[in-house]
Amino acid sequence: MHSYLEFEKPVADLEGKVQELLVLQETGEAVDVGDEIKRLQTKADNALKDLYANLTPWHKTQIARHPDRPHFNEYVASLIDEFTPLAGDRKFAEDEAIQAGFGRFRGRPVAVIGQEKGSDTESRLRHNFGMARPEGYRKAVRIMELANRFKMPLITFVDTAGAYPGIGAEERGQSEAIARSTDACLALGTPSVATIIGEGGSGGAIAIATANRVLMLEHSIYSVISPEGAASILWRDSTRAEDAATNMKITAQDLMDFKIIDRIISEPVGGAHRDKEKVIKRAGNMIADCLAEFDGMSADEIRKLRREKFLTIGTKL
Repeated sequence: MHSYLEFEKPVADLEGKVQELLVLQETGEAVDVGDEIKRLQTKADNALKDLYANLTPWHKTQIARHPDRPHFNEYVASLIDEFTPLAGDRKFAEDEAIQAGFGRFRGRPVAVIGQEKGSDTESRLRHNFGMARPEGYRKAVRIMELANRFKMPLITFVDTAGAYPGIGAEERGQSEAIARSTDACLALGTPSVATIIGEGGSGGAIAIATANRVLMLEHSIYSVISPEGAASILWRDSTRAEDAATNMKITAQDLMDFKIIDRIISEPVGGAHRDKEKVIKRAGNMIADCLAEFDGMSADEIRKLRREKFLTIGTKL
């Protein structure tokens, strides 16, 4: 059974009835209900299509946060061969919110960095819900410097509500660590591709998303602040998060229009969690296409193109 979002209740009711009939059919406790199952399933499919044809930015925010959405570890397991994770920032500690290491992407050595939110209570606590502390960003910088030294492309997967705002994190230089990570992204002499796979929240996302190509799943979000945070600041009322989401232009389609991202990866009807393998394969194909664009380019050319990409954002609106 799928986990349903609040706005998906009509679909949940229909698919729940389908499951009940399937159970009765399997146990032999009902007469032939095959036709009724097909009718209800068709009705549920159509209802789902109608819902996803008219999604609001707040609906997309909920989909981006869906607990069953594929996470960093699933992308790595499917796309990266011989992945070897590295731990620690060599200064203070290991931060499991950011996962990083090296492996092979379709036969090509690459560096990989991404936020992991976790898939159950234990792993979510271990990964701090994908909210990194300074040591996580310093670990990312360490990986970027190694990638630069050994001329490996960088692939990042972004999925965070934002950097961790705790007192300890601020005491250890959270803003400085984010700034250095962003600077390291810009300084790379190797091609980089970032993919927003869920939430791209604030500087915590930008720190590893300042790439030559920024991709985004169709129902992901990318913003300077969460809708709840924006509502708290603008109206002093976090319950107006839906209003904030509607006005912040945080969807992939809006950001594509603003040229903040480069490509959109389509998702199945119902979201990425309904067909994880298909979505991950699509992401892999698009990442490969983007990396191929930089084959044969020098380090200076790659840096120049990346710099120009970000300096021209907003100049042609």
